[in-house]
Amino acid sequence: MLDAIHCFRTQNHGQCGLTMQTHVLITGATGFLGSALARRLVAECWPLRVAVRRPQTQWPAGVDVALVPSLEPDSDWHKAVQGITVVVHCAARVHVMRDDALDPLDEFRRINVLGTLKLARQAAEAGVKRFILISSVGVNGAETFVQAFRADDPASPHSAYTLSKWEAEQELMRLARETGMEVVVIRPPLIYGPGAPGNFAQLLRAVNLCLPLPFGRVQNVRSFVALENVVDLIVRCIDHPKAANQIFLVSDGEDLSTADFIRRIAIARGKFSALVPIPESWLWMLARVLRKEQQLRKITCSLQVDIEKTVSVLSWHPIISLDDALVKSVRSSK
Repeated sequence: MLDAIHCFRTQNHGQCGLTMQTHVLITGATGFLGSALARRLVAECWPLRVAVRRPQTQWPAGVDVALVPSLEPDSDWHKAVQGITVVVHCAARVHVMRDDALDPLDEFRRINVLGTLKLARQAAEAGVKRFILISSVGVNGAETFVQAFRADDPASPHSAYTLSKWEAEQELMRLARETGMEVVVIRPPLIYGPGAPGNFAQLLRAVNLCLPLPFGRVQNVRSFVALENVVDLIVRCIDHPKAANQIFLVSDGEDLSTADFIRRIAIARGKFSALVPIPESWLWMLARVLRKEQQLRKITCSLQVDIEKTVSVLSWHPIISLDDALVKSVRSSK
């Protein structure tokens, strides 16, 4: 168990009221973000427990493994949260392009709201001091126009997935007021890095193959965040006294267009960026014909986040630049 870990880290937890070791539980520990966080905590000798559905991954010696079949409203987390100080909740039902659920919103709520709340309630009952939820910048909205999203802006979720994340945030904050367990919410934009899935993986594949991409005239402005920067912020939030019951946005601190992002990927990869300067109006006409408006909007709209609160409250700054993070990302794809 966790007490048997020989390598440990002693923390001063301020408002958390702790001077003992901080024992961390990660859900979704085999996922893109959760596994990177686990590697960081293992490297820094934090007492760590990972919640997994199947014991397939070989974890380093000293990492405690808790088997929890799924993130369901009736899942039992009692054993997983015993002796834990901080829960980092990375597990979720994420948005998919082709959702086979009869009622996607109901399914998102069942997992992301009710399942999360069940875990959080049992964590509070077990004496967990802090619960960190990895949410989504989509809670703020689908796109920005004049001003970047700020952490304390009114929520404007735009999909079943982001609505479920917003509802989970609200329920957790309500639970914090009822139980005293601290809650921290982190809303990242697109996370990229070695092994990243989704849109970044598709862009990287296209750059590797030198495929022509019709985004040469896209002049939007977007925020991105490297995997290392998200992980570093989570680690900061584990024990920072001013993080309690706060919402934070995170990015690399450098915003650029989709076209420039692709160019920077190509430079990092040592490839030619085959961007075709097609007018956006033409792209939209084609998207309507193919019924791909939603996919095009994700590529061409602006989505900026303001991390001033994160920087000022937590004295946090991105630890890796966008260009350096892209170099690491493309090297891993070779």
